[in-house]
Amino acid sequence: MTNKQDSTVRLALPKGSMQKSVFELLAEAGIRVRATSRGYRPSVSLPGFETKVLRPQNMLEMLGLGSRELGFAGADWVAELNLDLVELLDTGLDPVRIVAAAPTELLENGRLPQRRLVIASEYETLTRQWIERQGIDATFFRSYGATEVFPPEDADLIVDNTATGSTLRANNLIIVDELMTSSTRLYANRKLLGDPAKKEHVDRLCLLLRSVLDARQRVMVEVNVPQASLESVIEILPCMREPTMSPLHRGAGYAVKAAVPRKQLPEIIPEIKKRGGSDIIVTSLTQIVP
Repeated sequence: MTNKQDSTVRLALPKGSMQKSVFELLAEAGIRVRATSRGYRPSVSLPGFETKVLRPQNMLEMLGLGSRELGFAGADWVAELNLDLVELLDTGLDPVRIVAAAPTELLENGRLPQRRLVIASEYETLTRQWIERQGIDATFFRSYGATEVFPPEDADLIVDNTATGSTLRANNLIIVDELMTSSTRLYANRKLLGDPAKKEHVDRLCLLLRSVLDARQRVMVEVNVPQASLESVIEILPCMREPTMSPLHRGAGYAVKAAVPRKQLPEIIPEIKKRGGSDIIVTSLTQIVP
């Protein structure tokens, strides 16, 4: 195990399905990940970090041991491995639900039958905890991928992750319970945060990533407003603090700008027009730093 005495943070980057979304997030924050001749040890353009690419489950074990200090992984595997890590940031990326699912024909009046059941899952800890909470008489066996293929011949039901439920439906399975929700998050070994120099690097990284995540939720709305309609339009703009205003040429009114939640656009745009706004422009944002 490497024991570095300097302030370099040992950052683990994910291998596999979540890598693309994490690398895109880093890129939007201005952090370039560059492959090197040692393919599992890319370099990043943000000073203070040494990186290594690992599978999420292995990464979390390394975080627990302290050989890695910081890494991106799913909340489901942190819960599964029962690790005492610090969650620094929920990126909201790659959201999934951990669910129990069974064939429709297994259910009796919409409920699991009162008999001994066989349950397959990659999540042993989460599944055994769920069995205990539900008071189910069950035998657990571990699957190693493609868990949905086991029912009905080899298992009565499964515990698995799902994003849309389409794979479950394709295998004639229905969700009978939800154990937890998960997404890609940034985790740290607790000792890391006790080192002021390393914590400064981590805080800088979190600031940059959070600025991108916040920007993805908002758009910049620019609108021209006559003096008589100004307060009416500002009243319905859900800006971060106060809108930015600039006088138009020859006193024709004001140009008003505000960073507006993207999901509210369908209500806001018609209302701006109704209240006298015109020449509305909506543009995407890349980063927001409050």
